Amino acid sequence: METPEMEKATSLTNPAQQIDPETAESFIGEKKIGERIKRLRLKKSMGLVELGKHTGLSASFLSQLETGRVVPTLRNLARIAMVFSKDLSYFFDPEPRTLFRVHRQSERVRLPQSGVDDPTYFFESLGYLVPDRTLDPYLAEFIPLKKGVEVRSHVHPGFEFLYVLGGEMEIRHGSQNYILAPGDSVYFDASTPHSYHCSGTENARVIIVTQHQAVMAQPSMNLRPLGTALSGAFRSGASAPQEKRAPGKQEAAPTQRTIITRGKTPRNAEMESPI
Repeated sequence: METPEMEKATSLTNPAQQIDPETAESFIGEKKIGERIKRLRLKKSMGLVELGKHTGLSASFLSQLETGRVVPTLRNLARIAMVFSKDLSYFFDPEPRTLFRVHRQSERVRLPQSGVDDPTYFFESLGYLVPDRTLDPYLAEFIPLKKGVEVRSHVHPGFEFLYVLGGEMEIRHGSQNYILAPGDSVYFDASTPHSYHCSGTENARVIIVTQHQAVMAQPSMNLRPLGTALSGAFRSGASAPQEKRAPGKQEAAPTQRTIITRGKTPRNAEMESPI
């Protein structure tokens, strides 16, 4: 009498139950082992000949391996894995998904400035579907300030970038004021008190990108701001649109970095060397 174990062994040795070679090749191809090896090699700026010296495999064999024309044995794959300090499972585990999110205009929500009865801007988040994002992009529309309306400056770790689509904006960074026209952009250290508002008679539309996470200090590049500081009394503007994030109270950084890029700057305009 055959036991269940004997029946299982018989079924596995039955030619009718053997795995089709094409199916096995397809299974291996789906793992994209060759592509993974090539990515590891290029990441280390390593040539095929150099990899061959480390593994004892010929450059021609490695080339065929990367293009999927040959299938490696576990022994050869182990040699390659050890060169890059990887486990064999690296070549068979599912690859992580690449982050890619599309935000349709019809799906966005237009929100008013929070915490005030009379908002000075409305904004739409352009990255709300991205979890654990490090950048917060917005499309904001600023309306001309009414008389007597004052909005305080604010600070937060990281940097901000603004690009003016239409209208006119005034930005204050530290003790300096700048006027931005359509096509102008500004990149600045957000740990310095800053504010901005619509300075024209028509609404201003702006793309705003904020970086709230603490980042390492960027190296000094001796860049010359292209904007000209405005003289006159202190004028404060609206704070950056944020998704209900209360700005932390922090001391201003001793060094203020504001870089203005004018939309009408000639392409052949000379720029100061960063060195």
